[in-house]
Amino acid sequence: QVQLVESGGQLVQAGGSLRLSCAGFGHTFNGYTMGWFRQAPGKEREFVAAISWVANAYYADSVQGRFFISRDNPNAVSLQMNSLKPEDTAVYYCAAARVLATTTSEYDYWGQGTQVTVSS
Repeated sequence: QVQLVESGGQLVQAGGSLRLSCAGFGHTFNGYTMGWFRQAPGKEREFVAAISWVANAYYADSVQGRFFISRDNPNAVSLQMNSLKPEDTAVYYCAAARVLATTTSEYDYWGQGTQVTVSS
């Protein structure tokens, strides 16, 4: 069974930092793009960041310069989040796509999500 498991979400004050991690099991994600998405209450799931198999990184405008995605191995991806704002509060999801992708419909595997709450 293929699984993506996120960790690292917690309550943090505005201006603080968090590092989210995602580990994949049951499949080797060689050649896949790994991405992070988030979903706030009452809102649609939105793209945050992605890293291609050759380590090209892509970011949403709202997080550019504050968030940094990295890939430790084919099955592990991290998201370093700095200068957090209350509007970053959401459930953060890790996902994997066979193609270079920044939209939810293009991703094949999803984790269950980890809650990030930023207090003002």
